[in-house]
Amino acid sequence: MSQSLFEAGSSLIENAVGKMGDNLTSMVLVTTASILSLGYVSKLVFRQLQAPDKDEQKYPPYIQSSIPFLGHAVAFGKSPIEFLENAYEKYGPVFSFTMVGKTFTYLIGSDAASLLFNSKNEDLNAEDVYSRLTTPVFGKGVAYDVPNPIFLEQKKMLKTGLNIAQFKNHVRVIEEETKDYFTRWGDRGEKNLFEALSELIILTASRCLHGREIRAMLDEKVAQLYADLDGGFTHAAWLLPGWLPLPSFRRRDRAHREIKSIFYKVIQKRKESGAREDDMLQTLMDATYKDGRALTDDEIAGMLIGLLLAGQHTSSTTSAWLGFFLARDRALQERCYAEQKAVCGEDLPSLQYDQLKDLNLLDRCLKETLRLRPPIMTMMRMARGPQKVAGYTIPAGHQVCVSPTVNHRLHDSWVERLDFNPDRYLQDNPAAGEKFAYVPFGAGRHRCIGENFAYAQIKTIWSTMLRLYDFELVDGYFPTVNYTTMIHTPHNPIIRYKRREH
Repeated sequence: MSQSLFEAGSSLIENAVGKMGDNLTSMVLVTTASILSLGYVSKLVFRQLQAPDKDEQKYPPYIQSSIPFLGHAVAFGKSPIEFLENAYEKYGPVFSFTMVGKTFTYLIGSDAASLLFNSKNEDLNAEDVYSRLTTPVFGKGVAYDVPNPIFLEQKKMLKTGLNIAQFKNHVRVIEEETKDYFTRWGDRGEKNLFEALSELIILTASRCLHGREIRAMLDEKVAQLYADLDGGFTHAAWLLPGWLPLPSFRRRDRAHREIKSIFYKVIQKRKESGAREDDMLQTLMDATYKDGRALTDDEIAGMLIGLLLAGQHTSSTTSAWLGFFLARDRALQERCYAEQKAVCGEDLPSLQYDQLKDLNLLDRCLKETLRLRPPIMTMMRMARGPQKVAGYTIPAGHQVCVSPTVNHRLHDSWVERLDFNPDRYLQDNPAAGEKFAYVPFGAGRHRCIGENFAYAQIKTIWSTMLRLYDFELVDGYFPTVNYTTMIHTPHNPIIRYKRREH
């Protein structure tokens, strides 16, 4: 009996956290703890999972589950978009459910989402949700490991280095890196597009955002360290205690130490030489807080890691999906190629930053890719006190969520919602003017500071790739969405390519 319970608990936990890349034996501690919780404190757990007393307050509709502790984790993990859309149809724009002992309240649609995007951090708190995920990767003293006023100062420092003057140079650098990277592809073949673009995004972002010295050290060993560090952004890292001896956690922690050691040496060398560069590293070395304190080397290193990895997954995922949409619609792809010649010249000279804004069709294709395949499915905050929305009161302790993916395809807001149609943005209000119907980078005070860099980076990469190759699907296969990762990547993203003859 006890063995059967152990096996059942192991299976449920493994499904709940997704394909983490760690073998089952590494989950024994988690499984055992879960079973003990279920066996000895089930009454407490069940009390926590019961729907709130509706006589006291009008709480959001609560989706009951017959599975204690895990709740809807398995169903949600298998098909989160379908789960949320079905819940929206049945319960309306606000509803709650439980996964792995936590209660989530989703806000669906523009009106409901306004609660999250207009909220103050002291009401709907970001650190309470994200710190356990980001702190082991970025390090202590930065991002969600500090009080929000300090984090806002750090974001302002980063924004100082993400300016148009820098972007003008970045375009040249990104084009150069892209051409160099794709020389290894040859004239024709089939390749994993997501894998290639993930590597390229790291190379271009490191050179643009970290500086020449750090980019020069980016060999295969350092690239693997980045990959191991990036492996910290998993369902396991979000749901499970960070002290567990999982292989992915150990790789993440080792990579964090080694990358920071590299950064410390670069920072120290630049300080000793007295040399100055026009890059993000110099921006952070010169920056001070409002009280006059300079950033420590550890803070600089942590912010550089955060700047790179916070955008790496999202940009590489978006870039890959854009490629498959263009490969599926060959006529649209040729229109984008023709636009390159029309804007930049028939002989396709090097791309200039000022030309990016005139690549209107490519821009619309990118926007439509972000609508149908936003890389982050859910944005979350922790309710520190009761929150009122749509006639309901969300209790303190709920994780309040908005799903860009669901908002971007609501039939109430979007015409032909599942079609890839870049020309919908030729209209003034493609989502009926709803303020939060399109939020791939967030909105309001929570909007992503890297949005402009992401657009410049992706448009430059794809401008260069369109000039190099003609792309098509392999035997008509268009990738499905991989829901086992926190960023919704394409599954089996193999693409066919052939060098263009200009």
